[in-house]
Amino acid sequence: MIIVDRALKKRQQEGHPIRVAMVGAGFMGRGIALQIIMAVPGMKLVAISNRHLDGAERAYSEAGIDDVRVVETVGQLEDAIHRGQRVVTKDVTLLCQAEGIDALIEVTGTVEFAAHVALRAIENHKHIILMNAELDGTIGPILKVRADRAGVVFTNADGDQPGVIMNLYRFVKGIGVKPVLCGNIKGLHDPYRNPTTQAAFARRWGQKPHMVTSFADGTKISFEQAIVANATGMRVAQRGMLGPTVPTGMPIQEAIKLYPLDALTKGPGIVDYIVGATPSPGVFVLGIHDHPIQQHYLHLYKLGTGPIYCFYTPYHLCHFEVPNTVARAVLFGDATITPQGAPCVDVVATAKTDLPGGQVLDGMGGYMTYGQCENSDVARAQDLLPMGLAEGCRLKRYIARDEIITFEDVVIPAGRLCDRLWAEQNARFGLSKNVASS
Repeated sequence: MIIVDRALKKRQQEGHPIRVAMVGAGFMGRGIALQIIMAVPGMKLVAISNRHLDGAERAYSEAGIDDVRVVETVGQLEDAIHRGQRVVTKDVTLLCQAEGIDALIEVTGTVEFAAHVALRAIENHKHIILMNAELDGTIGPILKVRADRAGVVFTNADGDQPGVIMNLYRFVKGIGVKPVLCGNIKGLHDPYRNPTTQAAFARRWGQKPHMVTSFADGTKISFEQAIVANATGMRVAQRGMLGPTVPTGMPIQEAIKLYPLDALTKGPGIVDYIVGATPSPGVFVLGIHDHPIQQHYLHLYKLGTGPIYCFYTPYHLCHFEVPNTVARAVLFGDATITPQGAPCVDVVATAKTDLPGGQVLDGMGGYMTYGQCENSDVARAQDLLPMGLAEGCRLKRYIARDEIITFEDVVIPAGRLCDRLWAEQNARFGLSKNVASS
């Protein structure tokens, strides 16, 4: 949104910057801190919470700020903000409660922990910006309901693929073309990758092996496309999406011919991905226009003869664009990408290897499971276990590789907020299953 830069400039000139706090100071969190501090006038990163204080301090120091204050109470945090001091803390609840913070950015990639953060922030009337598709794709719809009641914005971020797709979707829809597919371009998809196979890549880029694994095994893209579906009302054409693989470097305009026309033109449209096409790692939206005069114009503008037209963004710049989402939420009440109502697509847990009974499941990007997209009505009817709830569940029986895990197959850990919110989400939208509360 080009209007954002001028609105931020005005806040800077008025001496009234948007005050932002951030939860998580890993690879992506440090990038966000660097971007806000170095390149975004009219916005101030006032506080960072992290499990380890040295990580929060590193995020500030990499942006040239070494004078930070450690706080342990809300009063200390509010005093520091008033004095213009930058703050680090282990206690995330302080950021959710303190006056003087307009918005909270959640960058942990967790579900249970992030659910507590998001809910507490919403209850304290703070806008919540997620760089966390996993939370959003599991219980985002009910958190959106809670945010609406509190009068705050609940949104995922510009820069990550879902936000970039949604920006493009809104553009395509805004020029009178009907979006029929929202797509993501991948360079690799192998559901059996694990932290060992991805360790070298993770070391090269300074990332965590489990996060890199989640990209490679399809879990991450499944969550990303699920939240696009939940924001647009789209579905998946089949479990796991179609996901065609094309020769490396094939232009996306050619690669889209592999999608079946019926899947695009019937129903509310689909979310999907493609492997090997260029521009990678871009995103694309396919749209249709059936007016002959407008088709003539689109042909003149080099989009082809139709009726299906390909629009794409050749990159996603992750942390560089997150401040745009913060500004849109705080200054305009506009969510980059947020659930429109009931969930349309879930991400379901699938065995990555043969799993014995009694096994306690590890987390996303681990050795045991990967996530696949499934339409929510099917997932509920078949009692499928959401990937976002799978970690820590104990298997009741043997599960073969590539088998979908159901609620009946597991014992769910007691006392988790994410399970309670899942049950509330099912009840709120009248969905057929509410077993997570049992």
